[in-house]
Amino acid sequence: MKIAAAYIRVSTDDQLEYSPDSQLEKIREYAKSNDMILPEEFVFREDEGISGKKAEKRPEFMRMIGTAKKKPKPFDAIIVWKFSRFARNRQDSIVYKSMLRKQCDIDVISVTEQLGDDKMSIIVEAMIEAMDEYYSINLAEEVRRGMNEKVSRGEPVTAPAFGYLIKDKKYYIDQDAAPLVRMIFRDYINGMGCRTIATKLNTMGIRTRRGGRWENRTVEYVIRNPVYIGKIRWNPLRKTRRDFDDPDIVLIDGDHEHLIDDETWQKTQDRVIKNKMMYGRSSGKKQPSALMLQGLVKCSNCGSTLTSSASNSMQCLGYAHGRCNVSHSISIDKLEQMVLAAIEMNLKAGSIPLIQKAAPNEEYQSDAIEKQILRERQKLIRVKEAYENGIDSMDEYRVNKQKILERIEQLQTEMPNKKVPPKDELMKKFRAGHKDTIKRLRDPKISVEEKNTLLRTFIDKIVFDRINCQVQIFYYI
Repeated sequence: MKIAAAYIRVSTDDQLEYSPDSQLEKIREYAKSNDMILPEEFVFREDEGISGKKAEKRPEFMRMIGTAKKKPKPFDAIIVWKFSRFARNRQDSIVYKSMLRKQCDIDVISVTEQLGDDKMSIIVEAMIEAMDEYYSINLAEEVRRGMNEKVSRGEPVTAPAFGYLIKDKKYYIDQDAAPLVRMIFRDYINGMGCRTIATKLNTMGIRTRRGGRWENRTVEYVIRNPVYIGKIRWNPLRKTRRDFDDPDIVLIDGDHEHLIDDETWQKTQDRVIKNKMMYGRSSGKKQPSALMLQGLVKCSNCGSTLTSSASNSMQCLGYAHGRCNVSHSISIDKLEQMVLAAIEMNLKAGSIPLIQKAAPNEEYQSDAIEKQILRERQKLIRVKEAYENGIDSMDEYRVNKQKILERIEQLQTEMPNKKVPPKDELMKKFRAGHKDTIKRLRDPKISVEEKNTLLRTFIDKIVFDRINCQVQIFYYI
C-alpha cells in the first residue's frame, strides 16, 4: 500500500463546505478507497485564514515540502480537497508540483478534480490552475472595490484606532481611552518625545489597542492618524504601514466624532515636521540629551556617530564595535569648545555653506514624481524600439511619443516649487537668526538638553577629524 500525506487549508471562516475537518474527512475517504495509508504525522494543516497566494507565507506547506525532500521519500502522494488548496498562484503550483513529481516522485492528487495519466490531463490541470488564480485575483479586486465604496461613504474599513470603538459600521469615542489620546497629543506638543510618551504610558499600565506595550512607533502612529479629527485614511493601492506621506493616501471625511480639535492636530503635525528635520526619520528625540553634542558629531573615517565613553570623553561608535579602524576619542569639554569656536568664527565670517532642507512630505513627493518621470522616459525608449522593430507604424510612434512627452511635462509641473533665494539673502537671514546663539550655548544656566535642541535647529551634522584635530560643521536653514 502507498503512503499518503494530506494538505489542508481554508482561507476564511465562511468557507464552511471546505472546513478543515470536512476536507480531512474526504481526504481520508479517498485514501481508504484507493488503498492508501494516511498517517497522522503526515497531516499538514494550516491555521485558518492563511492565504494560498504565496507559498513562503504558509508554514505547514513549507514544512510539508521539506518533509517530501527527505530520502528515502516519506510518502508517495499528497492529497488535497481541491487543487486551489495546494496553491492559488500558478507559478507556485507549477514549481512545487513539478519539483515533487520529478525530483521526489511524489504526486499531487485532488479529491474533487481527479485527473488521468493522459496528455489531456495536463491541459485540464493547467486550466484549473488558471481558474484558481483568476478567482483569487478577482476576489481581491472585489474586496478592494467594496472597501473603496465604503471609504467613499465615510465608513471605516479598518479596526478602530486607540481611543475609538466600532459599532454598526461607525466609530464611537471610547470614553476610557479618549483622555489618554488627548494626553499623548498634549505631551507631544509640550516637548515630550515619542519614546518618553511610550514609557509614560507603559508605567501607567496602559496597553495599546492590541494589548501590547507602547513603543516609539505606536505613539507616532497615534499622533499621525487623522482619524482623531474625523477623517478616514485609506490607500487604495497598497498598505500604508508607517509611510504617512505616501501620495496615494486618500483622506475622506468620516461620520464619526472628532477626538481632538483641528488646532491641536495642526500644532502636532507642525512639530512632527520640525522634529523630522532636526532628528531625521524619527518624530522626535528618543531620550533626554545627556550631552550638548549628542547625536550630532560624526566620525570622519566611517561616518558613525560619536557617543559618550569612559573618562568624560566621546568615541566613534564604529570603532567601539570594531567596524572602524581609526580611534576618534576626544575629551567632551575639548570637543565642545572646538565646536563653539568654529560656530562663532563661521557666523562672524559669514561664509557658511547652507543646506536648504525640504519638509519630509515635500521630499517624498519629489522622489515619487521623479520615479514616475523615470518610468515615462523608459516608455519613450520602448515605443521607439517598437517602431524600429516594425511593431508600430510611424503615426503610432508619433502619437505614443507625444502622449508620453505630455505626461512628463505634466509631472514636471507637479514637482514641489524649489525656488532658492539668493545666497546673500539666505546668509543674511541665517546670521540674523543666530545673533545670540553662541551666548546661549555658553550660558551655564541653560540645560544640556536645551543646548542640544538649539544646535539641532540649524546644524545638520558635525564631522570630527581626529588626525588633524578639527571639525567641519554642516549648517541648514
